[in-house]
Amino acid sequence: MPADLAALLADLDAETAALRTIVDPLSDSDWQLATPAPGWNVGDQIAHLAYFDDAAVTAATRPDEFAAIVASFAGGENPDTIAARCRQLATGQLRDWFNGARARLLTAFAGLDPSVRVPWFGPPMSVASSVTARLMETWAHGQDIADTIGIAREPTARLRHVAHIGVAARPYSYAAHGLPVPDEPVRVELTAPSGELWTWGSAGARDRITGPALDFCLLVTRRRHRADTAMVAAGPVADQWLSIAQSFAGPAGAGRVPGQFAR
Repeated sequence: MPADLAALLADLDAETAALRTIVDPLSDSDWQLATPAPGWNVGDQIAHLAYFDDAAVTAATRPDEFAAIVASFAGGENPDTIAARCRQLATGQLRDWFNGARARLLTAFAGLDPSVRVPWFGPPMSVASSVTARLMETWAHGQDIADTIGIAREPTARLRHVAHIGVAARPYSYAAHGLPVPDEPVRVELTAPSGELWTWGSAGARDRITGPALDFCLLVTRRRHRADTAMVAAGPVADQWLSIAQSFAGPAGAGRVPGQFAR
């Protein structure tokens, strides 16, 4: 069944609105607060989203031009250098950039075929997966900001998108660590915020991962150390995956340390 792109974009719009409820009340000085991502402040998180929203539009609509962006990363560009370069922007400029970039993305993607594959910094992905990735990034960087100002967000059914891309990115998690992907399948069973069960993989798989959907999403986006989640791995392959899981392209980064967000 083809992906429902309109529904995906609506969920991305809703996740954007949820982020704005956190960010909009912040003062200019709050945008300078250090977040749990080492070396990044709140403004850096928003600049990151804006930059990669614009990159996603370029990838989907002007792939030849996007190739030059990828080449700049091979030449030394990376999320940290982007963040440093954007710190000269005032809070209002960052806010306007993000709002404009997100609006451009929602408009551009609405007219695309959800099954068409587009380039990215990691493996190419479908238009639908690209939208899902933008939602995942919005939620993950929103988590960094929420952690910074000390608020707990209410988990929603939109976490299913984050969990889905975390499951789908299993092969990339291994590639990012220079490891071969095991042949053994892994069953994933997550308890949704509503209490229902979300599942991926064969019910007969020997290796399985279980736990709250929120914790799985925090883990695969590397916003929590595994020790600070309630995730359970049964079997050596499942255990290895949880130790390296990541749902985004590029290096894993420092992640979080045990006890940093202990329950």
